[in-house]
Amino acid sequence: MPLLPLAELRAALPRHARVMGLDLGSKTIGLALSDVLGTIASPFDTIRRTKFTRDAEILLGLIATHEVGGLVIGLPVEMDGTEGARCQSTRSFIANLLALRDLPIAVWDERLSTAAVTRTLLEADASRARRAEVVDKMAAAYILQGALDAIR
Repeated sequence: MPLLPLAELRAALPRHARVMGLDLGSKTIGLALSDVLGTIASPFDTIRRTKFTRDAEILLGLIATHEVGGLVIGLPVEMDGTEGARCQSTRSFIANLLALRDLPIAVWDERLSTAAVTRTLLEADASRARRAEVVDKMAAAYILQGALDAIR
């Protein structure tokens, strides 16, 4: 299955399947899960990145365990709207993942998601250690919630 336009994601999902949101970083992958109705995104977990094969194995295991029917992956578009090296890396990750498993995947513009989450954590007076622990999975939830709201 090719990368889907966001508007087509809901139709491609099995009934009552969760959607998983991913915030792909160079060192970690933040994960979020939707509820079975596809309305609310919650921070879920963070995978420490090593090699694609291991990262994909962990990710596909979580997808199976939590009955995930599709993914929304943050696309790190530049502030001027162009796609740079980080977008290419994300698109390569998606292509490699689709080679392992046929799964509905859409992307969502993730500009400023980490900054918004960090600002929220600072306002909540979260310690530096706490922010580092949760920022990736909260950014994934921010990305996923934006996409869920857009397709409703």
